[in-house]
Amino acid sequence: MRAERYWQQALAVSERARTSGALIPLDTKLLAPPGMEPFVLRQLLSRPPRHLAAGGPKPNPFLPWDRPLQVDLLPSGHVLLLNKYPVQRAHLLVITQHWHPQSGWLTPQDWEAVVLVSADTGGLWFFNSSATAGASQPHRHLQLLPRCQGELSCPMATGIEAQLAGEAPAWPWAYRLSRRQDPCCPLELAELYHRHCGDLGLGQPERNTAPAHAYNLVFNDHWLLTVRRVREHQAGFSVNGLGFAGYLLSTARSDQDWLDRHGPWALLQAVAAEHSVVSRLRSVDG
Repeated sequence: MRAERYWQQALAVSERARTSGALIPLDTKLLAPPGMEPFVLRQLLSRPPRHLAAGGPKPNPFLPWDRPLQVDLLPSGHVLLLNKYPVQRAHLLVITQHWHPQSGWLTPQDWEAVVLVSADTGGLWFFNSSATAGASQPHRHLQLLPRCQGELSCPMATGIEAQLAGEAPAWPWAYRLSRRQDPCCPLELAELYHRHCGDLGLGQPERNTAPAHAYNLVFNDHWLLTVRRVREHQAGFSVNGLGFAGYLLSTARSDQDWLDRHGPWALLQAVAAEHSVVSRLRSVDG
């Protein structure tokens, strides 16, 4: 059993930060139109946070980071920070203490930070490589939605497990899905990440200064999913890594009629690269 010290610490910091106004949770309501399963669709009721609003250049919120949102300093050179605009309580960010671009390659130190936090508090991790993949900030950050032991990490978890078992068809977009064997090993995560990047035509750190295309990572203790992206939005729906985990958010700009007509699978297909770009490869590596 995990200690979940980081989770409990995050909840305590959340209460103080909310009282002081440093934390601004988003108000949403659950929508359940026909044909949405297994996706979870929420409608944003609050004013859009700054990172969803249109405008000019925005200051880096992580240099310096907002101290009332700090949960802990990690020995890997990262900060464990609360998301300022959460939908879920204790939505955590792992950010680099110094500048590293979100659009650059993830490093061994990034994976060390992930494993360090995961050893204490598990859940659903995701990473948006750039604005095209749904990143709202250019400073390096991975995100964690904590989950209880035995709880499904996301709405797509059952379907992902079925794919890994060879019991479900492949999705019609460019992705790689692999089984994790050792959740305590940062080297395994790094190796899977590099393999996925190579298979999806993103390049390799030893040969390329930065990934050639935008992508999302979604992972938990059991699997790692990488999706190659071509655009950030479709029909007014902004899609980040959580979309490929089964979570969608509708805002005032979203065309709900489009989603009702075409469905959530078409939304993901519209923002991801076509499967044909890596059709010569198996998508799932169980």
